[in-house]
Amino acid sequence: MKKLILAESAGFCFGVQRAVSIAEKNAGSGRRVVTLGQLIHNNAVTDRLASLGVSPISDVSEAGAGDVVIIRSHGAPERVYTELKNAGAEIIDATCPMVKRVHDLAKAELSAGRKVVIVGDGEHPEVKAITDGREMLVLGGVPETEKAIAEGVILPEDPVSVLSQTTAEREIFDNIVKIIKKLCTNCKIFDTICNATSRRQGEVSQLASKCEAFVVIGGRQSANSRHLADIASKLSRRVFFIENADELSIGELKDFDTVGVTAGASTPEWIIKEVIRKMSDEIKSTESVENTEAEASFEEMLERSIKTLHTGEKVSGIIASITQTEVSVDLGTKQSGYIPITELSDEPNFNVNEHFKVGDEIEAFVTRVNDVEGTVALSKKRLDANKAWETISEARNERTTVEGTVIEENKGGVVVLVKGVRVFVPASLSGLPKDAPMTELLKKKVKLRITEVNQPRRRVVGSIRAVQFEERRAKAQEVWDNIEVGKHYDGVVKSLTSYGAFVDIGGVDGMVHVSELSWNRIHQPSEVVKVGDPLDVYVISFDKEARKISLGHRDPNANPWKVFTDKYSVGDVAEVKVVKLMTFGAFAEVVPGVDGLIHISQIANRRIGKPDEVLSEGQVVSAKITAIDNENKKVSLSIRALSEPAAPAAEPEEASEPENDEPAVVYDTANPPTAEELEAIVED
Repeated sequence: MKKLILAESAGFCFGVQRAVSIAEKNAGSGRRVVTLGQLIHNNAVTDRLASLGVSPISDVSEAGAGDVVIIRSHGAPERVYTELKNAGAEIIDATCPMVKRVHDLAKAELSAGRKVVIVGDGEHPEVKAITDGREMLVLGGVPETEKAIAEGVILPEDPVSVLSQTTAEREIFDNIVKIIKKLCTNCKIFDTICNATSRRQGEVSQLASKCEAFVVIGGRQSANSRHLADIASKLSRRVFFIENADELSIGELKDFDTVGVTAGASTPEWIIKEVIRKMSDEIKSTESVENTEAEASFEEMLERSIKTLHTGEKVSGIIASITQTEVSVDLGTKQSGYIPITELSDEPNFNVNEHFKVGDEIEAFVTRVNDVEGTVALSKKRLDANKAWETISEARNERTTVEGTVIEENKGGVVVLVKGVRVFVPASLSGLPKDAPMTELLKKKVKLRITEVNQPRRRVVGSIRAVQFEERRAKAQEVWDNIEVGKHYDGVVKSLTSYGAFVDIGGVDGMVHVSELSWNRIHQPSEVVKVGDPLDVYVISFDKEARKISLGHRDPNANPWKVFTDKYSVGDVAEVKVVKLMTFGAFAEVVPGVDGLIHISQIANRRIGKPDEVLSEGQVVSAKITAIDNENKKVSLSIRALSEPAAPAAEPEEASEPENDEPAVVYDTANPPTAEELEAIVED
């Protein structure tokens, strides 16, 4: 034997340790002290207790008036308590808290009219105490489960509640649960296997696969010790199941290089040490040094496992199970830890399953230790809050940014929850406009700067605006560092004036003149945009020194003049819409954004006094394009040209212009004729 590997969890569990301590405490009291049945499944322990005056009785009838009767960790049926009271005996209940939980659950589920299934050994004292003549089904393995289903003992429509003996083998329980869940649509599963039992079994599974041989120390009547041996036998070449050091055959172990060791929950520390010492004494030279260190390490683990926890202490453990009301935590000690769901987080609508899963490591504060029940109440949010105060103070000193969720509107501001600490943000520092309601921030995640910390008064003040200012300044600098003419930005309209719109392009506001907002003629920016609108803009010009940027929004490809010239040429006929009547003619829309002028002389093939004698606003007519001035973006239109016969091609010089046949002046929306031009037209 060259290497000895020791399981981290071994020896008395909390329930057994508690029962033995109760018996030892009452020994020598001057009265007769008895235990109802063998206190634990370990002859060495019961023999020692007998030497102290604590002996077992097999039936309630053996107890008399004045006797002190200790109920062992397996528990007892309710009728036993009644009979003992009637006999005049004093009852001291040493039932393991984990076992008592199974008793209570089974009773509650049965009272609710559900079929209760106990996974375990029907002859085990714990299971007998739970069932006690009640109509419950005990299943010890998969074959029994399949048989019960085949015989109709369990039907698909049955409301089934599955519990387990606290020392049941995990693999058997899981397999039975799978079968029942597949059959029954209305089933409830209660994983009542003791955390210590699960931890031991898991450790044996891991170690046995690495070891050629495995030593399990425990009483042969102990269910949890037998299960450990069964698990080890599936993975290791040889398993030695012993009750004490006298049964250990060192000669048989010498042929194995690596040996694993564990102990059942009913095995006292002194027996384990005897076994380890005997194995260590047989190992020579360097190997003995290795195992002496291993023995010391083992003793340290034993000390750690029986350590007493205190309120206010920080502990860490592994999540063993998660229910709707609490998270069970394996602390690696005899006590069972639990965190109420309300003590996990202060965050609104906190979902435990989104943040934690079975097997995760978790840290928490001890809030209460119940030595009677063997439980430790924990709080994660208190630990987080304590850490948060350190983070908050550090953020204040180093002027760093923190993040939190706005949880409520307060007088004069809002409250932000930052890692469990309430931070007050005055309205003036909220980053909202002056008249904006604080409710806009509710339930939103925000970044803020801590400006004041007073831990004794539990007062923290923060500023959202400070972070916004710094972020805006950083973004602004980035814009100025990379700005160039023609560059496009996804902006947001911040404010409107009569002459344009100011647009935020990422920390910097630029101005879009009203003429650059649309190709159509508009009088106010509000006709096309409003505050808060996203707006695609591009840089027309900028002045870094004056910090001014001129922006454009009109798409060059949508330029009405370009649309017009791409579609029409001189001589083309277009369907135009009369938009305005003047004394000298009519304006007509050729394409959106481009209007042409039909001079009064070009409206009809006869002389008319006013355009409204022939045309009306909104009327659609056909007109011929007689001239296009690309430089000044003007177009001439004629209706009369469509009603006149075409001049002979061979004698164009003989064609005469009709009276008052002057080229009509046309314009696009962005370039109307000047007053002088209109006056000249009228005079002509």
